[in-house]
Amino acid sequence: MTGERENSMSNNGPSRNDGLVFASHQPQVTGHLPHCLVVDLGLIGYPEASALQKHLVAARKANLVEDVLLLCEHPHVITLGRNGKRENLLASERMLQQKGVAFCATDRGGDITYHGPGQIVAYPILNLAAIRRDVGWYVRMLEEIMIRATADFGFAAERIAGKTGIWVRTPSSEEKLGAIGVHLSRWVTSHGFAYNVSTDLRYFDLIVPCGIAGRKATSLEKLLERRVERSQVASRLTKHFGEVFRLELKAASRDELFETVQGFAQPLAVSA
Repeated sequence: MTGERENSMSNNGPSRNDGLVFASHQPQVTGHLPHCLVVDLGLIGYPEASALQKHLVAARKANLVEDVLLLCEHPHVITLGRNGKRENLLASERMLQQKGVAFCATDRGGDITYHGPGQIVAYPILNLAAIRRDVGWYVRMLEEIMIRATADFGFAAERIAGKTGIWVRTPSSEEKLGAIGVHLSRWVTSHGFAYNVSTDLRYFDLIVPCGIAGRKATSLEKLLERRVERSQVASRLTKHFGEVFRLELKAASRDELFETVQGFAQPLAVSA
């Protein structure tokens, strides 16, 4: 892949060690680490979050903003990746309406997935050209962030060959705790990962999760058999994000981000 073309990474692509280094990126120069804004959007609609990402990607390409990490939750929505198969949606349109679940096609990699309350969705807007020009490595690092955060709560998650994301093993199979689907345009990232904290797992029955038949989703609360505060998990994911990508994190409010976006949104040409 070159930095001049758009690309996306499938949820179901290779997930093997392949000699990749699962360690923090080490910058070539010493001194202060690059900055990254961290903004918790709270509950936000999927189309609104997608539009915000497009504005930020355009601004990042033009060096009008620093790297940004968006954290959020979405109302019930099923999304289909650019190479996804519609037949992996098991529910009819009427059923989705009855359950209050929206459906959105998207430009991320991967197949089909569900987002909803109790799930932390992370959207990094990073300039990988300044970090490492390697899509496979980037996806492995997103897995690493979720694996480290899960370990902080005393539970082991892992990679499984051929199945991107993070998984926990059960006596009979594996269950998915975190999913990944990303998009890159001229080495600027969008979309990201979704980590199940207290997600109502019944909604995954409406789909073939990530297009992998016979595999179930799980959540951190199900694994730990106790309540877990979203803020606790968000802080651990954020911490490990900074460690893995060697970024100095700076918190910003939702209002501050929206004010910034309004300041540069008009003159920018937003690309898909």
